This record gives sequence, C-alpha cells and structure tokens, in this order.
Amino acid sequence: MFILSFVLEDWAIHELVPSPRRRTSAVVLVASSYVTWTYQTHTFSNAVETLVVLWSIVMIQRIIDNRYRSSLLSSALLGSLIAFGVFNRITFPAFLLPPFVYLLPHFLQKPFCLFATASTFLLTSSLAITIDTSFYSPSGSSIVQLLRTNPIITPLNSIRYNASAANLSLHGLHPPYQHLVASLPLLLGPALLLLYHIRRPTLSILSAFSATFLLSLIPHQEPRFLLPAVPLVLSSVRLPNSAVSKRYWFGTWFVFNAVLGALMGIYHQGGVVPAQLWVGQQQQARGTGVTEMFWWRTYSPPMWLLGGQEVVTVDLMGMNASGMMERLTLAMGNCEEQEPRSVGLVAPTSSVELDIWMEGMRQELLFELLWITRRHVNLDDLDLEADGIRGTMSRVVGRRGLAIWKISRVCADSQ
Repeated sequence: MFILSFVLEDWAIHELVPSPRRRTSAVVLVASSYVTWTYQTHTFSNAVETLVVLWSIVMIQRIIDNRYRSSLLSSALLGSLIAFGVFNRITFPAFLLPPFVYLLPHFLQKPFCLFATASTFLLTSSLAITIDTSFYSPSGSSIVQLLRTNPIITPLNSIRYNASAANLSLHGLHPPYQHLVASLPLLLGPALLLLYHIRRPTLSILSAFSATFLLSLIPHQEPRFLLPAVPLVLSSVRLPNSAVSKRYWFGTWFVFNAVLGALMGIYHQGGVVPAQLWVGQQQQARGTGVTEMFWWRTYSPPMWLLGGQEVVTVDLMGMNASGMMERLTLAMGNCEEQEPRSVGLVAPTSSVELDIWMEGMRQELLFELLWITRRHVNLDDLDLEADGIRGTMSRVVGRRGLAIWKISRVCADSQ
C-alpha cells in the first residue's frame, strides 16, 4: 500500500495540478501530511478509496480537456474506476458528484464516451458481484445458480445496513457538524486557513466540499471517511505570498503533522493489537479463566493474533453503555438459575460510564483489572456536543488507555 500511494497518489497530483510551481508545493504538502504516512500506508478501504477518487477525477479531467477527440479509453477506465470505488466504499459517489456534473455536457455531445463508461461500469460491477457471491456463499453451490437466485451485491447491502439508525447507533451517532468542527481540522489543521486563498474552485476542491456536505448528512461520522479530501484540498490551496507568513505557516504545519503523526500513528487505537496478543498468550497459558471476550469502543480485534486459541470474541463496536452492560450480564447468567461465569471486557479507560463500577458505587458486578496500557487513545469517542472541546480532550487524552477486566457477578451467597 505504501508503494501504491507513493506512486499513484503523486502521479495523480501531477496530472491534476497543471502549473509546475504549484505542482511542486502540492506534492510537498501531500507528502508531509501525517495522513499520507499513517492512513495511506495501510490497507484501509478509505486509503484505497482515496486513490480511486483521485484517479477518477484525473480521468474526468482528461475527458473534459480533450475537446476534439472522443477519449474512449479514458471513458472506459472511468467506468471501471467508478464501479471499483462503489464496491469498495458506498461513500465513494459523494466525492464524484460535482466532477460528474461537469462531465455531462461531454457525454451529451459524444454519446460513445457515455456508452464506454456505462459498459465498463457494468462489466466491472458484474465481476465484483460474481466474486462476492462466490466468496460469501456456501462451498459446493453452483455459482450460476447463486447469481440467478441470491446474488450478493455489496453496495446494496451496505445501503440497507447504513439506512438503519439502530445499526448506526452501534458505531456511534454524531451531530451533523461533526465533520466540519472535528474531522476536517483533525485531518488538515493549518491547511484549512489556506482555503481563503483559493481564487477559482477546481474539480478537486469541489469534490472535497461536496463529499464533506453529503457525508455530514449521515449520523455516523469518522475522520477517516474524509481521507480523500486531504490530497484534494492540499493540491488546490495556495501557500501565503509573504515569505514571513510562509515560514510561520510551514512551521505550524510541520508541528501539527509531527504531533498528529504520533497521535494517529502510535496512540489512536494503539492498544488493540497488544491487547489481543495478551489475550492469546493468556489463553494459551490458561491464565485468566475467561473464554469470552467483549470488545467495546475499539477497532474490530484482529482474530488471527489469537494464534488459534479458542476465545469467543464479541465486537460490541460503539454500542451505548446500557446495551453493553445488558450483553455482559446476559452472558454471565444469574445467581438464581445457574452458576454465574466470568467474562472479559476490553474497553478504553476514557469510558466514564464504567466509573460507577470502578469506584464501588454499584456492587452487583466485580471488575478485576487484568491488563492495561496507556498507549491508546480513542478518537472515535469524541462527544463535542455533550462535553465541549475542553471536556472531550480532557477525557479522551487525559484518561487515555485500554484495559482488560475480568467481570464476575456478585451473588448473595458469595459475599
């Protein structure tokens, strides 16, 4: 992924920025952004989406600029890129809305280009449906029969899932201004100030703006959803003209990226892998007596790190606290009907909802701390509406950490 980003992202920027002078500054800005050397070097679907968005806009720009030729090859490549982008992430079309509007007059004048785009889109989509249906269906079934009766169309399944408020609440709900006041400043920092110097909106900046607006309409919002906006914005802004202003801005830019690079590259969800490794080692040594682990408010735990150990892993994602406690107590059983058993909980120490148990205000359950690391920050748990900026930072950063607790029910006869 590092090589892909290094080659394809820089190449796309060279295509999108015609001025050699501005192209150099754009490449420097993108390369020096912490987003490039944290998110874009990992195989996140958002990182893949960034490359597909960039090259889709490159193809659109080529088609628009080539007024006297049909651009059939670029149109065909665009259709495949759009299909790949949609099947990779359902948020992809939000970035292509304005560029595609600019492309419509060309398609009306040259319908063969539209036919080429539509044909490769359908062919690539059919291939994706065939692969998904084959992969996720029971082995031994006829692929032809499955495609006729029960094809797996990933974008439609994603739309159905995300259309449910109950499903989104499992991941966390956010106010509509979350992207504007939290995500963009977190991704771009001082580069946002340079938006005032944009003289003429480009396809890239229009793409970034439209995606920010459209994705803000979705109740669940994370900064990574706007990853493609980072190179789009950085390749469109102009640096300050004054040498003094430019020097101060670059100083601020480098400090911002050094701090955020450490935060996002080391601390953000940084305890997930060490915690899962510890769970696997303890299970191998039979050290905890817990065979069911509940993960709450973390990235999905990588199962392969358990090393084949038999541990029932339940990913509660961003479920609310009451729902999480209900799942835990149900798994433990009750004192009257059966012998209660212990379960494990992996959760950020910034979760204030657990304080009533930690501080002994409630005593129905016993929380025994098994493992903890301070190298973990949960930036997906920002509640600016309830806590404000200062309160949120105090909780998320000041109480940083990831812990594993063994939870047991306290019964009357065991007291």
